[in-house]
Amino acid sequence: MTDLPGSGTAGRAQSTPPAGRALGSGDGGPGPGASTAAPSIGQIAGLRPRRGPQDAGEVPGDDVDLLDSLDPLTWRTAAAWLRERPSAATRQVRLRVLAAFLRWLREAEPSVEPLAVTGAHLDTYCDAARAGALTIGVRVPGKPLASATVNRRRGVLSSFYAFAWRSGAVRHDRVAGSGTGVLTREDRRLLRRGVGRLAAGGRQAEAAAVALLDATGAAAGALAELTLQDLHPVADGECAIVTVHDSRGDIVAFPVPPPARPLLEALSSGRAAGEPLLRREDGRPVDVEWLRDALAEAAIAGGIPRQRAKLLHPYMLRAITAADRAPR
Repeated sequence: MTDLPGSGTAGRAQSTPPAGRALGSGDGGPGPGASTAAPSIGQIAGLRPRRGPQDAGEVPGDDVDLLDSLDPLTWRTAAAWLRERPSAATRQVRLRVLAAFLRWLREAEPSVEPLAVTGAHLDTYCDAARAGALTIGVRVPGKPLASATVNRRRGVLSSFYAFAWRSGAVRHDRVAGSGTGVLTREDRRLLRRGVGRLAAGGRQAEAAAVALLDATGAAAGALAELTLQDLHPVADGECAIVTVHDSRGDIVAFPVPPPARPLLEALSSGRAAGEPLLRREDGRPVDVEWLRDALAEAAIAGGIPRQRAKLLHPYMLRAITAADRAPR
């Protein structure tokens, strides 16, 4: 995990942690001069903060300060999760990954508390990391992270939120699942009907995006990058093949579902070479939240109950479609 950042807290971390917390027994008490009323993450074995080039600390001090600035419940949860593994190396990786994610969360979703994070937030973060869209919490802003690195980060973060759920810090395992259950064949049929109704209502971009998501299971970032060069006609000139990048960055070809063909033809007619096919009404690029909204609108239009439709997430279709394609 050498790509993870070691500094920078976006001006939010405090140098003095909130009072009234306790690490518990059995794992490194306060160091010299430390306040017994306000213990720090840095007092956990293996997580001694490093404050300067000649300091013998084990982790970046800014990472420790960031976690020490959390509210008491989140701090206690993070401290217990870090102490869950005795390995100093594992604790250090956990600290760095969580600190990097929290920096991004405070910049991208400042109104979202750490324990209110859902799977949608993790998807957005991971998609941004793969696309090189992270400007904070990475060593080189704007540089895409390898899929293996992103997957490791997500695994660490999922571990934290699963631990928070098991320990009662959150009431529901909102990261592991959305509560909708598996999408049935009937759900998929209704979703495809909704695509047709969105298209009939003039919402071509949303309809095309959901149709492609249903057919390919592509990530939001891959759909956002589609251009004219990714559409491939057959003998009669009709767009029949679309190529997208999978999670490893490889190019994969998929047949375009018939309902999406006229939509893509209409979208491509107004695009120059290299321009994204899918854009918001104001011309801005699409992202995972836009795709999630489009998915919900298509589900509602197709007849899926609103409450259930609002819980759908593109990741669910990605998983289902991947399973559909897996060899049996």
